Amino acid sequence: MAYHKVSADQRAQGHSPYLDNDELQATALELEWDMEKELEEPGFDHFRLDGAVQHRLGNSQSPDLDLEPIQPSSSPKGRFQRLQEDPDYISHYTRQAPKSNRCSFFQILKVFCTALIIFIFGVVIGYYARKKCPSPPASQEPNNPHIYHEILKEIKAENIQQIYRDLLHFPREDDVDIPMKILVQWTSQGLEDVQLVNYSVLLDLPGSSSNTVTLKNSGECFYPSGQQCNRDTKTLHSQDLLYSYAAYSAKGTLEAELVDIQYGTMEDLIRVQAITNVTKKIALLKLGQSPLLYKLSLLEDVGFGGVLLYVDPCDLPKTTELADKAFMVSLNSGGDPSTPGYASIDGSYRQNRLNLTTLLVQPISTVLAKILVSLPEDTVQKDRCIPLRMPATGKKIISLNIQSVTTYRTISNVIGYLRGTVFPDRYVIIGSHHNSLNTYGGQEWASSTAIITAFIQALMLKVKRGWRPDRTIVFCSWGGTSFGNIGSYEWAEDLKRVLQRNVVAYVSLHNPVRGNSTLHPVASPSLQQLAAESQSFNCVENIKCPGSNVSSVQIQGDSDYFINHLGVPATQFSYEDIKTSENSSFLSEALFPVHTKTEELDPSFILHETIAKLTGQVTLRIANEPVLPFNALDIALEVQNSLKGNFCGEVDVPQLLAVASRLRDTAELFQSDEMRPANDPKERAPVRVRMLNDVLQSLEKSFLVHRAPPGLYRNILYRLDERTNQFSVLLEALEHSKLHQSNETIQAALSEVLSSINSAQVYFKAGLDVFETTLAGTK
Repeated sequence: MAYHKVSADQRAQGHSPYLDNDELQATALELEWDMEKELEEPGFDHFRLDGAVQHRLGNSQSPDLDLEPIQPSSSPKGRFQRLQEDPDYISHYTRQAPKSNRCSFFQILKVFCTALIIFIFGVVIGYYARKKCPSPPASQEPNNPHIYHEILKEIKAENIQQIYRDLLHFPREDDVDIPMKILVQWTSQGLEDVQLVNYSVLLDLPGSSSNTVTLKNSGECFYPSGQQCNRDTKTLHSQDLLYSYAAYSAKGTLEAELVDIQYGTMEDLIRVQAITNVTKKIALLKLGQSPLLYKLSLLEDVGFGGVLLYVDPCDLPKTTELADKAFMVSLNSGGDPSTPGYASIDGSYRQNRLNLTTLLVQPISTVLAKILVSLPEDTVQKDRCIPLRMPATGKKIISLNIQSVTTYRTISNVIGYLRGTVFPDRYVIIGSHHNSLNTYGGQEWASSTAIITAFIQALMLKVKRGWRPDRTIVFCSWGGTSFGNIGSYEWAEDLKRVLQRNVVAYVSLHNPVRGNSTLHPVASPSLQQLAAESQSFNCVENIKCPGSNVSSVQIQGDSDYFINHLGVPATQFSYEDIKTSENSSFLSEALFPVHTKTEELDPSFILHETIAKLTGQVTLRIANEPVLPFNALDIALEVQNSLKGNFCGEVDVPQLLAVASRLRDTAELFQSDEMRPANDPKERAPVRVRMLNDVLQSLEKSFLVHRAPPGLYRNILYRLDERTNQFSVLLEALEHSKLHQSNETIQAALSEVLSSINSAQVYFKAGLDVFETTLAGTK
């Protein structure tokens, strides 16, 4: 055969050892057949080599082939016929051409396989990398209501009820047990960083025996509840007897005439002073209408020596039975009295402040008040209630005996953190409180704690699936609230520099269900719109839509320091009973020994669920929206509204009105030029958003006056109650000028308010200037 002839010739020329191998010969034969097939295809029949450089087979490294145009083949036998006819054909080309095609094929195949393997390997790495390191959903969808809905739907009434019962049924051996129980609960829900923060503070506790009130005319002795001292007290609640007192009151015994001053307003004091000398006498004072500390400061100023406090039956909610109950009040404006203005940490100087007033103050029940004014117990005539009032004739001399003990005790705060991913150095604080001492307050502390714990539970379910808030949420359960918000004050004073820079909002859960009639939302002006929108969101979840108006009025509880010392925007939702009179404001200052269980107010805990969802909705939006949901223009509008009404008719305030107008103009520019564009994701540059948020979180700091009367907010954006629209510090200054016939106080108050409004306007303007400069530099 031609193949063997070629092999023999080549062996003679090249003496190649490879041709002695039978397997290689067979492989060569297969390659020859492959070429045969290729050459039999159309266009490959006439294949000539002209002028090709001849090389010995196996020694050719770079053949130089000159290929002529190829003509279709007419030979059916093809290449093997030529091999027999032309022995030199093989020596010219036969072995070189198949080797070149084979190398090209394998090189292409090698490159293709390598690229395919690299591609597959890259896909696998990308898949697992994405699976193990997912991007935070909150950063991609910061305003997605669906995320909020998924979290809030996990808050259920039955869960809150179970937590509530667990708290009340927990046996206590000492004052640290309840905070430790809360800490364990929060940790078990998955909250990563939960701390127990303790402070040693000065408390004023009741003595070993109850305080007494004695009628000198008849010699009858009464306990604050109205029970006579000679009766068997074993049938009474001994704890109620002891804790019917005013914490931090002066101590001792005072025998003096009893003077009825009603609510202790300026008109009441002027009327009483016109008919009698009040020096060292005992005032019979109704609680309500204005802050207790403010009224006591007036009584102390005019010379009274003692005070009996009570609640007029016409001011009590009709759903409660408190006529025979005395109550507890605290005369502490806030924090540890022995360390005013600084934290009670180890090594702190302790001031000797056993009494915070020179007055002997004692709360009494409505029953005892009726005895003192010589009226029958039943003062309700059909549907009309008659307010209590002493007869104009006759004097009553009473002896007031007050004994309490000041001692240092440890109070505990429970602080838990849920760290944010985008702005971890910005804090949204949500605060409840717990009852770490055997004080009054019923069971509302358990409601507060159960709601915040249920919210943590719902949040952590989402966190375990990879979600986190943009800003850090700080959960707080405060101790010592009933003695003057001591726990929150001490913690905030301890971390004051950090909180001044980092806190953006405070959400309060103080006494969330104190009634079951109406929803009472309170918010600072910059958060009023957010609070209203949150109610609308909750309407989708519940058939009963709240739809209550949001107001900026003074509230009780641990939000005090954050509002009045840090200037932090705050909000609170709570259910209350319908107020029976306009004098019902500030009745929440009294802590009654309520034995009616919270489960009787809200048997299904639906009200608790509603408060939890409203609070959660507000917290989530503040913690997650790229631009803080604060309304700068609402602050300016609130300022202008506070300068309207009867106030302007009594005092000429043209400068105040002019500065307020400039504030509104600047706020409108800020709202339209900076806030609206920043809410567009396409124009949301991270640097500008951070600058904008820094301006927004400090909006209310300008409205903190340096001095405010006792009991009144330093933050002038908050009114006394819903009945008043004007700045409370200006209203008080007007009243004070009537009592002392002096214009100095009102001039000082006007200067404080003017300075605050002007400072806010300058602050807004500086923010606008910074943004304009930054924008110009970018261009």
